[in-house]
Amino acid sequence: MMKVDNSIFFGRVQKMFRHYSKRAKKQSITCFRFYDRDIPSFPLSIDFYDQKLYVCIYKHPYYTTDKQLEEFYPILYKILCESCAVNSDDIFIREREKMRDKNQYEKLNKNASIFTITENGLKFYINLSDYLDTWLFLDHRLTRAFVKEETNGKDFLNLFCYTGSFSVYAAAGNAKSTTSVDISKTYLDIAKKNMALNGFSGNNHEFIKEDVFQFLENSKSNSYDLIVLDPPTFSKSKAMKHILDIERDHPELILNCLRLLRNNGVLYFSNNSKKFRLRMELPEGVECKDYTKRSIPFDFQRKNLPHVCYRFKKS
Repeated sequence: MMKVDNSIFFGRVQKMFRHYSKRAKKQSITCFRFYDRDIPSFPLSIDFYDQKLYVCIYKHPYYTTDKQLEEFYPILYKILCESCAVNSDDIFIREREKMRDKNQYEKLNKNASIFTITENGLKFYINLSDYLDTWLFLDHRLTRAFVKEETNGKDFLNLFCYTGSFSVYAAAGNAKSTTSVDISKTYLDIAKKNMALNGFSGNNHEFIKEDVFQFLENSKSNSYDLIVLDPPTFSKSKAMKHILDIERDHPELILNCLRLLRNNGVLYFSNNSKKFRLRMELPEGVECKDYTKRSIPFDFQRKNLPHVCYRFKKS
């Protein structure tokens, strides 16, 4: 095996952590990404979650066997502890390649490490041990802020809501009502807890366990003023009637959302497909703007953008 110069990685991590920590502090941000496969021989992403680190290891060019990777772990822990001034117990590592054939939302461990973080004055539960994803997508920090700014007195719909972060922001923006839809009872329960954590409860905040395709088909036209549609790139959940492929299915999803919008209503559509291209003809009276660049936070402004984002407005 080729010898790897760990000192280069150490220097980069130390430099990037200092740089992004300063920018985050100026914006009162406590959760941010400071390293994302910056060095090809160290293909990791590293997120800072309020004194804890969440590390994802992608396919490694040198540490190719389990034994080699296990030998790298002590080195990685040492570098992170020294660079970021955290305890080893507060570092959580996941290997994404091992999850390639599994659902990223499947539970990994029996023992959870759940705690709360604050983002823009709102609180969210975070889980760094049980799943490949942490219950909050940091790259949508600005998109969530867009939603908060536009929801005052409006009926808001959150599709593929996951743990309900967009709904929390909508409620904080004084939405008239929020409706959160997801096929997973597990994540709807977390969404309810996130809403309650921020003091939002009552009949005007609804949580619906249903296939989004079915929900859209059964919902009345002109029911909402603001919709967030943030589907996974691909899903073959047994609870869904068909396999979701966002490249193929996005026109149907978007058109159905537009049907549900009232006049002057807004739809934010996003997904994290690296190859996504918007391929559809817009109905008359609908305008679409590419919001991708303005929706990417400072800590995700790299060559490979984490998501695409479009804003549709119905006149």
